[in-house]
Amino acid sequence: MFFTLGFVDKTDWKAKWIGYDKAFPWDSVAQWSRLSARYYRKEFTSAKKLKKAFVNLVGLGMYELHINGKKVGDQVLAPAPTDYRKSVLSNTFDVTEHIQSGKNAIGVVLGNGRFFTMRQNYKPQKINNFGFPKLLFQMDLIYDDGSTQTIISDESWKFTADGPIRTNNEYDGEEYDATKELSGWADVGYNDGKWLKALQVTAPSGKVTPQPNHPMKVMQKLAPVSIKKLKDDVYILDMGQNFSGWLQIKVKGKRGERVQMKFAESLQPDGQLYTANLRDARVTDVYTLKGEGEETWHPTFVYHGFRYVEITGWPGVPTVNDFEGHLVYDQMTTAGTLKTSNEVINNIVKNAWWE
Repeated sequence: MFFTLGFVDKTDWKAKWIGYDKAFPWDSVAQWSRLSARYYRKEFTSAKKLKKAFVNLVGLGMYELHINGKKVGDQVLAPAPTDYRKSVLSNTFDVTEHIQSGKNAIGVVLGNGRFFTMRQNYKPQKINNFGFPKLLFQMDLIYDDGSTQTIISDESWKFTADGPIRTNNEYDGEEYDATKELSGWADVGYNDGKWLKALQVTAPSGKVTPQPNHPMKVMQKLAPVSIKKLKDDVYILDMGQNFSGWLQIKVKGKRGERVQMKFAESLQPDGQLYTANLRDARVTDVYTLKGEGEETWHPTFVYHGFRYVEITGWPGVPTVNDFEGHLVYDQMTTAGTLKTSNEVINNIVKNAWWE
């Protein structure tokens, strides 16, 4: 059996914290915070026969790691959230299979998570705000001849926030504009001449420690049970079950058309979403089409608890085959079940599992 330990001592880290502690003109640091995802990239050369390559990173609030255009791992919503004043969690990956001889490219997308919080400049401020997204990244390459090479996050990295994820907020949802996709941004040779230089930023006050628990994953996929027209171009999608995760769509339409999806756990008597329990959360995802055949999308840095979805702006008439629910939870095997003679208790157990 072989296993890899993440960095357990701060002296293991050679990397610098990088980021950009400002908002951009299309962002809003207001009560309903709107902050676009940040896309970071770095190219390097692997000139020898590679034996092993490992990445240790902290991406706050959330991240996706790409090497040579491919996502690394099947984890989602990583890393697990913490009180960032006390601890921040690192993740470790064996990326040997992702490294090619010669030139390589690293790409990391940073989402907000609970680091750049869902409500800003909000009185009374009930949620701690920890700052703008930031990255700590280190790749260690071990070659057959015993030599090593280390790639770290520093001021040599480039970044942009003018990408397709225009905002991502666990209360309000994610907005994705496919017309602004950065084709090939995590590949070798991408032209990042207009991107900004990453800056060294202050580390969070919490101690960096390896994440002790399994990551979250898409653990199950669900087909909707029905979709009904409510009025005009407004439809109500019923997933048949309350769950935590997101909705994946397949859509075809014209460039610039916008599909809006609003989520809720129940309906009002007139068939509209019941959202009074959500207080000021907007719980709405928006996808803007690029208009190039069938497009498939789901959010990256938000999730929802829902059964029903209000669909607005769909090109044509949507069907249940255009949607798929993704149930997200920690990568854990269900070890057993519980069934009693009391249906109330059975439903509580069932609801706890799904939520």
